[in-house]
Order: sequence, then structure tokens, then C-alpha cells
Amino acid sequence: MNFDFLNRLQPFAQLVMRLALGAIMIAHGYSKVFGGFHHHMQFVGSLGLPPWLAYFSAGTEFFGGIAIVIGLFTRFVGTAFFIEMCVVIWKIHFKNGLTGPGGYEFPMAVGTIALALICFGGGPWGLNFPRGGAARKGNR
Repeated sequence: MNFDFLNRLQPFAQLVMRLALGAIMIAHGYSKVFGGFHHHMQFVGSLGLPPWLAYFSAGTEFFGGIAIVIGLFTRFVGTAFFIEMCVVIWKIHFKNGLTGPGGYEFPMAVGTIALALICFGGGPWGLNFPRGGAARKGNR
């Protein structure tokens, strides 16, 4: 069976990945930015990381989530998300195993979506697309 017709759905898949990742990150970042930044800063410090990194994680999640949803700086923000998920797995979830309570399956899935957006870009339905990327290179 020939599945070449699915290639035409790739831009839709990129949009869905952007919207899902953006929604997840906005939801996680919102509570840090607007509901308990001091607590988040203490938590980051308790992980053995400099507490000022809380600014980066909260800002990346909330404002980066908004940027991903609208398709702005998709690869850059995707890289920040991927790095953050690697740190989250390493510092918080790895000791709990893949699927145990507090396991790393969710941050691994989020990081995987971010990695896919780094590799494939945000697609044609976003603010980044007209300035470069796939259309200019002929890789629609």
C-alpha cells in the first residue's frame, strides 16, 4: 500500500505538534510566572542548580510556549524546551524510572516533540515560515 498521500499532511502534523507542545508549556509556565515564582526559585535551588535559572525555566515555558503556538522562533524555542526537558529528566524524574510515579515518560515525550520541531521546523502555518526555512529551500 502506498502512503505517499500522507506527505501532504506533514504541515498539519507540524501545526498539531506546535499547538500541543505550546499548550503544555504555557500551562506549566503560567503557574511559575504568575502563581508562585518564589516557590519555583526555591525548588530550582533545591535541585543543586543556581536559583536564578528559575527565570530561564519559567520564561522559557510560558513565553516560549506562546512563541511555539504562533510559530515564532520555533527551532530556537524547541531547542530551549529540549534542553530544559533533559535537565528535568536528569535532576527530577530519572530516579523514578520511566513509568513509575513521577517517572520521566511525560518529560521525555515533551522533549521528543521539541526535538521533532527542531529537526522539521514549525511548518508553513506560523510566523517563521515566510522568513526562511522550508519554503525558501524548496522543502515543503
